[in-house]
Amino acid sequence: MTVKPILLMLRTDSSGDIEVRAADPDVPQVSVLDFGVTRGDGVFESIGVVGGRPQALEPHLERLAKSAAMLDLPEPPLDVWRSAVFQSIELAGPDDAGEELLVKLIYTRGIEGGDDTATGWVHLFSSGPYDHEREGGISVVTLDRGYRSDVATTSPWLLQGAKTLSYAVNKAALREAGRRGADDVIFVSTDGIVLEGPNSTVIALIDGVYVTTPSSLGVLEGTTQAAFFADAEGRGAATEYRSITVDELRAASALWLASSGRQIAPVVTLDGVAVAQDPAFTSAAVGRLLAR
Repeated sequence: MTVKPILLMLRTDSSGDIEVRAADPDVPQVSVLDFGVTRGDGVFESIGVVGGRPQALEPHLERLAKSAAMLDLPEPPLDVWRSAVFQSIELAGPDDAGEELLVKLIYTRGIEGGDDTATGWVHLFSSGPYDHEREGGISVVTLDRGYRSDVATTSPWLLQGAKTLSYAVNKAALREAGRRGADDVIFVSTDGIVLEGPNSTVIALIDGVYVTTPSSLGVLEGTTQAAFFADAEGRGAATEYRSITVDELRAASALWLASSGRQIAPVVTLDGVAVAQDPAFTSAAVGRLLAR
């Protein structure tokens, strides 16, 4: 049985306190004048929920606050958001089928022409199965992001590294991947450095070391990737945050894309070239990630 979707709206009352109330997810709740709708002016987080446990909740909340600060949004009251996440899971009831869920946190600048009160809501729903991507792998193409790898330092107003609602470019990149016969994308900088996927973090096995791009290069801090690294380090493996060149990416022993929903998915082809696989390792790693 599919877990019923849960929607909680966060409203600021006249005294400035935040009220959390359950709402009908099938009925409109957000104004058509909301900046999140009209401008994509807001931030969000997607948190995996397995066995009633929100995964990496604190890193997600910290990233929400960091993204909000980058957009000059009011500081989100993380204690309220944390409580709302647990409330949504409780309202969903027991998950007898062991479904994997996602809970999305949305935070916008509020209504255009309004009183500058931010809009917020928490939406919990079934994430759907990811067995095909985890077991069969994904085909990936590299696409130029159009920026140098130091853009987060030279041009912070471009908001690289913030998880914003402005996903039109990311969706366009995924459509381009589809036109090229691929499932997903790895963005690269104009100076040849590997960045991230439209909604994922890149993990490469290079010379026996698990490597990912550091957030200083304008990529999101990966919560699932961080859990993967912690697990790898606990098993005695080496991990590293550093720049990865496109040539290194193509020569890597193995590649994965990590995200809150599908955990990790192995890359089976990169720009049409086969990538080595270790299905047993990936399966075991996914199992450990789901159990965290």
